[in-house]
Amino acid sequence: MATVNEPSAASSTPAAAPALFAPALKEEGRLLLRMGIGKPLIARAMLAAQSHGTTVEAELLASSEIEETIYFEALAEMLGLDFLPEIDPVRVQDIAGLDIQLLRPETLRMHHPSRPPVTIIVPSLTRLKDVAALLERTPLLRQSLAASSPSAVRAAVWQAGRLRRVSTTTRSLFETGPLHSARITFWGKQGFYAGILLSSLLVMAVTLPMLGLMMLHVVLSLFYLANFLVRFYALGCAFRQERAPARLPQELPEAPLPVYSVLVALYKEKSVAEQLVDALNRIDWPRSRLDIKLVCEEDDLETIAALEAMRLAPEYEIVRVPVHLPRTKPKALTYALPGVRGAFVTVYDAEDRMHPGQLREAYAAFRAAPSRVICLQAPLIVTNARQSWLSALFAVEYAGLFRGLLPMLSLTRLPLPLGGTSNHFRTAELKQIGGWDPYNMTEDADLGLRLHRLGYRSQVIFKPTFEEAPITLPIWLGQRTRWFKGWLQTWLVLMRRPAQLRREIGWLAFSVFQVLIAGMLLSSLCHPVILGFLVYLGWAMVQDGTHVDNWLTFWLFVCDVVNIFGSYAVFIALGLNRMTKREKRAVGWRWAFVPIYWLIMSWAAWRALLELRTSPFSWNKTPHVAVGATGDH
Repeated sequence: MATVNEPSAASSTPAAAPALFAPALKEEGRLLLRMGIGKPLIARAMLAAQSHGTTVEAELLASSEIEETIYFEALAEMLGLDFLPEIDPVRVQDIAGLDIQLLRPETLRMHHPSRPPVTIIVPSLTRLKDVAALLERTPLLRQSLAASSPSAVRAAVWQAGRLRRVSTTTRSLFETGPLHSARITFWGKQGFYAGILLSSLLVMAVTLPMLGLMMLHVVLSLFYLANFLVRFYALGCAFRQERAPARLPQELPEAPLPVYSVLVALYKEKSVAEQLVDALNRIDWPRSRLDIKLVCEEDDLETIAALEAMRLAPEYEIVRVPVHLPRTKPKALTYALPGVRGAFVTVYDAEDRMHPGQLREAYAAFRAAPSRVICLQAPLIVTNARQSWLSALFAVEYAGLFRGLLPMLSLTRLPLPLGGTSNHFRTAELKQIGGWDPYNMTEDADLGLRLHRLGYRSQVIFKPTFEEAPITLPIWLGQRTRWFKGWLQTWLVLMRRPAQLRREIGWLAFSVFQVLIAGMLLSSLCHPVILGFLVYLGWAMVQDGTHVDNWLTFWLFVCDVVNIFGSYAVFIALGLNRMTKREKRAVGWRWAFVPIYWLIMSWAAWRALLELRTSPFSWNKTPHVAVGATGDH
C-alpha cells in the first residue's frame, strides 16, 4: 500500500469540517485514508483541490509528497489488477487517435505476438468504485486488464508515435498551407523576379553606372527614412507612456485557474539546466494546474541526463524529439504541441529567468482581451550589459524593441514580429493554425505575422523575462546571421502573393511590414553603401565649395545625414528611454559603439544572404552559460 508517514490528528481529518468540502472531495478523502495516507496530507490536498477546482488525487500527486508509481500501484492492488510501472512502446500500435492519451492518459492497448492483447487502464479515485463494480460482475475481465500510471502511458505514447509525429511535424504546414511555409525558399515566380532584378542591376552597373547608383541611393534613402520615422513615432509613444498614469494590476477571478502549459526547447543546454528548472519552479501558478514540457533532441544525452538527475516535480515532462531534418527549435516546439494539455501555452528559452507572475498577468490579459487576441508578448530584458560592448548594445536594442517598438505596434493594432521567447498563446487556436514553421529560422516573427494575416491579433504584457546577451563576436554573429536568414525567409513567405497579403492585412499594416522587415533587411545589407554615399557626397560638396549647383546632390546629402545620424540617435534614445537607471548605468558610455554595431549587423546580413542560398535550414546554435554572481539583475 502507499503510505506516507504523517502524524494522525483528529483536527486534520477530512470530516473535521463537514461543511467545508464538496461530497466528491470527502469521498476521495475517505478512500485515501483507507490507503493509509496520513490525515494532515489529505486535509491539505482537499483544501488545495477546493481552491483550485481540481481533485484531491491531483493535488496529492502534484505535491510531490507521494510517489506516482507507488500510488497507482496501490490503486491497482485495490482493484486486484497487475501493475506495469513501465510500458514497452514496441507493443503499442500507433493507431489513429493515439495522441489523445498524451492529453488524457486513461486507456492503452498493448499487443503481444503470441498472447491476446491487454488493455492498460489508469485508475483514479473518482472512477475506482465503478471499475471495482465492473470487475466484480465480470471477474474474467481481470485477465485482459492491467493498470499503469499516467506518466508511463504518456511515455509509451510519445515513443510509439514518434516517427509518425515527427514526419507530420515537418510536412503538415507545407502540405496544408504551402503559402505559409518556408520549406521552398523562392516560391512560384519569386526566383524569376529575383533573377530579373539582379540581371537588371548588373546591366545598369555596366552600362549606366551613375544613373544606377543614383537610383539605388534614392531607394535606400527612402527606406532608411521610413524606418527612422517608424522608430521616431515609437519613441514619441514611449514618452507619452511615461506620462500616462500607472497601469493597475489586473485581478484574477475567483474561479479556478485553467491548466497552463510551458514549452522549453533545449539542445546542448546541460550548463543551464539547473538554472532553468529553478526559474520554472518559481512560477506563481498552482502546481497541479501546470504542464511543463522540456523538449530535447533524443540524441542530446547530456542535457537529458542533467534533467533526469534533478528528480523533476510531477508537472514536468521530458519530451524526446527524434533526430530528423530540419533540426530547428520550431520543429521541436511543433513536435511537442500535440501533448500540450493547457488551455494556454507559453514558450521560453533555456537561459530564461521569467518573472514569477508572468503567467498570471497573461491569463488576466487574455480574459480582458477580445477572443481574436490569441498571442501575448512579454518583454525581454538583457541582464549582462556590463560584460562587453556587444552585450551593452544588445541590451539597448532589446529595450527599444520589446519596451518601445512592440508596445507601439500593439497599441496601433499592427502586426507584431514576436520575440523567440515569452510568447503566450491560446492553445486551441495555435494548434488550429499548425503551430510553428519548422523551416523558418525566426519562427517567432513568422508566426506573429501569420497570425495577423489569418485575422488574429497579438498584444504585449509587461512582466519581463530576463536573459543573457552574447558577449563575444563569433557567438553574436552566428545568432544574428540566423535571425537575418529567418527575416529573409519571412519576407519571402509573406510576399508570395503581395496583392493577397495587402487585402488580408490592409494598406497600413502592409506598409509597416515592408518598412520593418524589408526596410530593416535592406538597410542592414546596404549600411556600408549609405556610409559610402555620405562620404562621397560630402567630399564632392567640399570640392565644389559652398555653392552647390546640383540640388539633388545637396538634398541626398542632407537625407543621408538625417538617415544615418538620426537612425543612430533614435536607436539609442528609444532603448535608453525604456531602461531603468540601473540598466543605463550598466550600459554606460558604450552606446557610442552604435556605428560599429550597425556595421557588424551588415556583416551578419550578408552572411545570412549567402546561407539562404547554401544552407537555408541550418540552425546556428547559441551556447548559453548559467548566470554568475556578477549579473546586472
